[in-house]
Amino acid sequence: MGCSQILIFVSILSCSSLVFAGDFRKDVDIIWGSDKAKILENGQAITLSLDKVSGSGFQSKDQFLFGKISMELKLVPGNSAGTVTSYYLASIGAMWDEIDFEFLGNLSGDPYTVHTNVITRGKGDREQQFRLWFDPTIDFHTYSILWNPKTIIFSVDGTPIREFKNMKPMNVSYPEKQAMRVHSSLWNGDDWATRGGAVKTDWSKAPFTAFYRNYEVQDCVWSASGANVSCGGDGSSSWLNEGIDENSMKRLKWVQSNFMIYDYCNDAKRFRMGLASECIDMN
Repeated sequence: MGCSQILIFVSILSCSSLVFAGDFRKDVDIIWGSDKAKILENGQAITLSLDKVSGSGFQSKDQFLFGKISMELKLVPGNSAGTVTSYYLASIGAMWDEIDFEFLGNLSGDPYTVHTNVITRGKGDREQQFRLWFDPTIDFHTYSILWNPKTIIFSVDGTPIREFKNMKPMNVSYPEKQAMRVHSSLWNGDDWATRGGAVKTDWSKAPFTAFYRNYEVQDCVWSASGANVSCGGDGSSSWLNEGIDENSMKRLKWVQSNFMIYDYCNDAKRFRMGLASECIDMN
């Protein structure tokens, strides 16, 4: 990465054994733009493409109540303005829950914006946005979502960039009752994605293509009866109690100090009636 700071602060989070390493042929359904989604490398990789006619997307066959999900992504290179590459968890229904990674394209040479959000019971407005400390279009990088009963942690290459805690004493709504599927898509969001919609998609650069590989899940699978199955007794469920330790907190603060460009907890102008209760400093 060519940066001494990164070597100091960036290290891989400890991992427990995997419940399964995904095979895109078996574990996902192409739900949109099937002619623009290609499964490669014996099921270990998939590409999604976007042109002026349509984008494309897939979702996991299984749904999960809590899990640790990781995917390697290589984002759309060059002039990707207007495009949105998404990777998220979501339930269904009018009162849905959702945990979002969205990668907002930009003009060639400008950095991507990593847009994160947590939606509970159909209500979001919990956005945090970041730049990355590397070019995400040159090589694959690992993006992970840890979702357990006490916290949600967004990580990049094992480095946490955001934590959203389950704060029941403060009556903060937390996604803990609805099973979710893993979703990914590539679509045109040029009404908002790049500089607030000021820069539109240049369709002469289409088709745009994003690459996914090494889909890995540690999970509790949601059964048809509505009860989650055992999360495993072989040590693979240690993620259920995982959180931010002291070293991870240092890395989290480093990312947020140097690469965060928007935090809903600091936007008093937008939230004139008061910031969300989880934004209050409990320390």
